[in-house]
Parts: sequence; structure tokens; C-alpha cells
Amino acid sequence: MAHILIVDDETSISELLEITFRKEGHRVEVAGSGEAARRRLQSKIFDIVVSDIRMPGISGVDLLAYAKEVSPATRFILITGVPTVETAIAAINAGADRYVIKDHDLVDQLRRAVGSVDETVKLKNEAGYLRRELRRLTGQDNIIGHSAKMRAVFDLILTVAPQSSRVLITGESGTGKELVARAIHENSARAHTPFITVNCGAFPESLLESELFGYLKGSFTGAAESRQGLFQAANGGTLFLDEIGNMSPAMQVRLYRVLQEGKVRPIGSTEEIDVDVRVIAATNRDLEKAIAAGEFREDLFYRLSVIPIHLPPLRERREDVPLMVRAFLERFRTAMSRPIEGIEPAAMAQLEAYDWPGNVRELENTLERCVALETGKLISVGVLPEKIRFGTTTENGHATASNGHPSIPESGIDLERHIQDAERAYIVAALEACDGVGTHAAEMLKMSYRSFRHYAKKYNIT
Repeated sequence: MAHILIVDDETSISELLEITFRKEGHRVEVAGSGEAARRRLQSKIFDIVVSDIRMPGISGVDLLAYAKEVSPATRFILITGVPTVETAIAAINAGADRYVIKDHDLVDQLRRAVGSVDETVKLKNEAGYLRRELRRLTGQDNIIGHSAKMRAVFDLILTVAPQSSRVLITGESGTGKELVARAIHENSARAHTPFITVNCGAFPESLLESELFGYLKGSFTGAAESRQGLFQAANGGTLFLDEIGNMSPAMQVRLYRVLQEGKVRPIGSTEEIDVDVRVIAATNRDLEKAIAAGEFREDLFYRLSVIPIHLPPLRERREDVPLMVRAFLERFRTAMSRPIEGIEPAAMAQLEAYDWPGNVRELENTLERCVALETGKLISVGVLPEKIRFGTTTENGHATASNGHPSIPESGIDLERHIQDAERAYIVAALEACDGVGTHAAEMLKMSYRSFRHYAKKYNIT
């Protein structure tokens, strides 16, 4: 039910409407003047305001204008006992949702008007909720994950996106820092303005300076024409500074000044140019350690890290791996027009057990390889890279998971099937390493040739 504010200097009307809407189940408050209603609007949020137009002091139209300023989402219904074309036009122009005449049918008219407006409020709230849920569940369009850690990241994105505060995204390489930066931009008021990225570690100092701030013709050798910098190109939008931890000390000084003053000065120019840019930075370095080592400016760190967001590595959210695998499989099988229908449980178990030092980027590349190599309808263990199939090898030659011990997914594992897949994978790998010579493959696996033939026949390996 709606939270309604009734505003009328006629006490009998206010009391009648209060009783009516309370019976309907709404929460109702009453104000006897425009000034009293204004104070209520300053301290509370109402879904609907029902106000008389003609009142001493602040009129209903003036109150409507004030409500639109402090609470744009509040719906407004104006009522009047002196209906004229002029008042109706004024009400509509001011943004009233409904215009109701005070007559013998006032209560019924208002009941219908409030019901209609309340339904509109509910639909808009539901639409907003569904949009937020869609963004959250789909990982802000391109960010995939449903683990608790990623849901916290999604919620933080939606919270900080509408603000203009600078954001520092930290995390290992391949965790999706640029995707998070783009999601923040696309969920902000700057969504229809430029989103420009620059990798600070990909440029030498002099070139990065000209890229960011621009230059005038003749300002240095090779400057055949004046060029706008990325700060100017991103004016009104968002500039994503990736690998900010690799920026040189001299560039850090210049960047700090830009962030502090909101102005850039192109190389060779004596004039500064105002820029309105939201800066989002990212790094895979521990900047606090870099500060302690004298490699990164502390004042710049605090300028950039107004809102910090840390992205967890994939090994800390293994429950997201199956969701990512399905998404990447769908993308690559469509792009390559391959008849892949899914992935074998044993292969999925191997993917979940692997530590993914390259994080999401490594998983994506692995699935692209698997789709390209698989000849059956399901991704099998045999097409997985060796480091995933066999893990790392210890000094005694035994294969283990990359963290030193087997990792079992939450859904459990079919141990017998897993062992069979591992046996088949080792037989195939040994044959490949020995150019198909069975006797040499048997020696590599420390078994008799008779046993090797038994396993090869068992798994239909020729």
C-alpha cells in the first residue's frame, strides 16, 4: 500500500480523505497547509501527495514544484473547488499526475485516481527491481558469477555507479577489472557518454603523457599537428586507467594535479582546459606495498581510491566455474558453428579443481581451445590442456592438483568415472609423447606392454 500525504486547509476534507484511504489500507498523514506539507516532504518520502490547489501561503502548484525538486519519484494529485481552464493547464504544466474537482463525487474520484497512481508506482518499482535483478543475476551484462563474493561486487557496482566518485579496482590479472569499470560506466548517468580505456603500462612515459593530455603542433619532434588528449576525449564521460601501478613517478605527479584541479594542459600549451571526467583506475599490484617501497605516491593513491573494489581470483569462487563454462561454450560453439552440446562431468570436475592462475581470461581461452579441438558432442577430458588434466608434477613424479591436494567440487565427484577418464587421458598422452609407439608408451607409464594393451583396448584407443 502507498504512503500518502493529504494537504488541505479544510479540516473536514482532510479528515474525510484520511479515513477513506486508511480503510483502503494505505498509510496516511495529513498537513493543514502548504508550509506544513513542505516540512513533511523535507523529512519523509511519500509515494503520493493529494493537495488542494488554493491554500493560504504556499499553493498546491507551488508545493508540487517543491515536491518535484526534493522527491521526483513522488506522485502528485491536485484537487480544487474552483475549476477553471487556467488552473487545469497550470496543474498539468507543473507536472501533476491527476487533476480532480471538489464536488459530491470527490471521494470516489480520488479513490480511483489514487488507485491508478498507486498501480503505476508499483509497476515502476517492479520494473526497476527487475532491471536491478537482471543486472545482478547476469553479472552486469558481461560479468559472470553467482557466488557470494561476486554478488557483493555486483551490489557495490550498482551502489557506486550513480555517484561521480573515483573508483580503484584491484585484483589479479584476468579477473575482469575492465568489465567492472565498464559496468560502472554503463549503470551511471554517463552511460551515453564516452568510455575510454588506456593501459598505462603499455606506453613509455613521454608517449603516455601525450596520450593522456594531448599536445600542440610543433611542441616536440614529430608533432606535425595538434592532437586532443584522452582526458579531453573523455570529457563528460569515463576514463579507465588500467595498470595504474606501472605509471612512472613523473606521470603520477601530473595525474595527481589533473585529479586535484580538474584541468589538463596539453604539451606545448600555456593554457589549462577544464575537463569533467570520472576516473576509474585498476591495478594488479599491491599499491600499499608500492607506497612503502617509494614506487607509488601516497597522495595519488588516496585520490584514486575513493571507492575501492577488489575482485576475487577465480580459485576463491570455484562455484562460478560451471556457470562460466556454459557461457563460454555457448559463445564459442556459436561462433565456430560446432555441434558441441555440453561438457562431460569428469571434464567439468577437472576445470573446477584447477586453480586458474590466469583467472577468467585463462578459463575463456581454455574453452575456446576445447571447442576448436573437440570432435564429439561433449567436451571431454582428452581435449583439456595437460596442466589441467594432470595438474602439476611433484618431485616424486606423482600428479597432484595445483594446490598440492585434490579439490572436490561442492556437487561431489564420480570417483570411478574420474579415475577411468584419468587412465584414458594418460594412455593417450603417453602415445602422443611416443609418436604412437605402444612399447615406448608402456615404458613411460611404468607398466608392462600387456597391461598397456589391456587399457588401450578397454578405452578403445588405437
